[in-house]
Amino acid sequence: MTKTILTCSKSYFLYVDSYLKKIEEHPEKFNEERILLKDLLRYIFLHEKLYIDDEQVENYFAFQKYFFQLYDWEKFLIVLHDCVFKENGLPRWNVLFALVGRGSGKNGLLSYEDFCLITPVHGIKNYDIDICATSEEQAYTSFNEIYEVLESNKKFFEKYFYWTQTVIKNLKTGSKIKARTNNAKGKDGLRSGKVDFDEEHAYENWENIKVYTTGLGKKPHPRKTIISSDGDVRDGPLDRDKEKSLKILKREIPDNGFLPFICKLDSYDEVYDQSNWQKANPSIEFKPDLMSEVQSEYIDFLEDPIIHSAFMTKRMNVPQGNKDREVVDWETIEKTNQKIPNLVGRSCIAGIDYSKTSDFMSASLTFKIKDKYYVLSHTWVCKQSPDLPRIKAPLKDWEKMGLLTFVDDVEINPEIITDWLKEQSTKYKIKRIAIDNYRFTLLSSYLKKIGFDPKDKKKLKLTRPNTDIMRIVPTINSLFLREKIVFGDNPLMRWAINNTKLEPAPNNNFKYGKIEPKSRKTDPFMSFVHSMTFEDGFTETNSTHSNFPEPIILK
Repeated sequence: MTKTILTCSKSYFLYVDSYLKKIEEHPEKFNEERILLKDLLRYIFLHEKLYIDDEQVENYFAFQKYFFQLYDWEKFLIVLHDCVFKENGLPRWNVLFALVGRGSGKNGLLSYEDFCLITPVHGIKNYDIDICATSEEQAYTSFNEIYEVLESNKKFFEKYFYWTQTVIKNLKTGSKIKARTNNAKGKDGLRSGKVDFDEEHAYENWENIKVYTTGLGKKPHPRKTIISSDGDVRDGPLDRDKEKSLKILKREIPDNGFLPFICKLDSYDEVYDQSNWQKANPSIEFKPDLMSEVQSEYIDFLEDPIIHSAFMTKRMNVPQGNKDREVVDWETIEKTNQKIPNLVGRSCIAGIDYSKTSDFMSASLTFKIKDKYYVLSHTWVCKQSPDLPRIKAPLKDWEKMGLLTFVDDVEINPEIITDWLKEQSTKYKIKRIAIDNYRFTLLSSYLKKIGFDPKDKKKLKLTRPNTDIMRIVPTINSLFLREKIVFGDNPLMRWAINNTKLEPAPNNNFKYGKIEPKSRKTDPFMSFVHSMTFEDGFTETNSTHSNFPEPIILK
């Protein structure tokens, strides 16, 4: 590698500094995250001793004659991710996170980068690259782009490459590119030089990502590229990487080699000015056909923003969810992650929900302090539930957090829930319990054993969806909007809320239903909803009970 100090490098000024100056000279064209990235990079270049391989850069970009002309933002990222090195010779940024609007050409960026890294120009042999996605079609998108380039220039490339519809191999380096689907089984033995995650928004948990990532480090200069537009999965890997990116860009945490390139509108209202669209799509100024297509979709969006919510989510990277059916938007759900104070000794109302004892069962304790409602909950999951294979949520991680318990039996014994309530009553004063009227029979005898007799209507309420729950929906909605509901850091509850939809009920009312009945569950949220149906039950929950032990601090 020919080392050139970064700020003396021709490549730096051509591809990096020029892009940063573009941001500095026209900040109105760029979103906040890219402006922050510009400031961060300026700081890094000033304070770190970095090197660049000018010859490598020019050799990489010589491949454009076989592929396509790269845009300025693509050259900027390839240079930073693949050609900038620390004093010890290691890549300065080994992880590229690129969140760009649909149509930007993110797969083109990925295919071009991967092609370069398996050639002798890269200088590392057996540098295998795995392109991963949640579907076979998506996993093969970039792979097929490279395949078509080789096929179109077959006479030239057959001297240097071997390729089939499943593998692309450089004959001199031995480096291979393969497409990988969402099934991570049997992938523990991978020795990847680089791993790509295409459309990260489709990943609901970290299971497959962890398997592929742990194969890195066995080859020199391990790298990872994450490309995506935004999507509808919340609290998953994409949201975590967005959160991490913002902390890095604001310099709240060190980047540790993570390069965040985020393109999005700064606010929802910016969509109405087409000059702002380049904030979300860095290629749209160079692609008239793309601009025409986005303009066409924009007209549909204006006519019906609900049906065409994907326009904002995927084109503009401003997630909208399913506004025709969601309980509240994701930003509001995230605001329930507030600190829970010490609740020991306080009064509360319990709620219980389940559809089948062979599936999920949940219980919640709801406390009211002044005008806020604080909720502690727990969920039990039957290991033999037929729905379990369909669920992509990180249930095992939530088990480690103490949010749920797996029950290794044909069903969840109702006594497990009443035992939990009995245990909680040693710390909290459970005044009332509410449970779905249609699910009560199975638990009635067990509830009676812990002091909640069905004959005592003041202590035990059997809720009905078309009356009790329908009446409480507006109240819960108002509490969400005013940030008066607190679940603490409970991703299981956030997941359950996001799985819940509003269903029309008589007289312009609503009740709660499931967005998808098999792979998405609502039990944790509905246990809270049941507790809220005791409309007058929270009048005394501000007082503590003198016979309880010394308070403990809840983190």
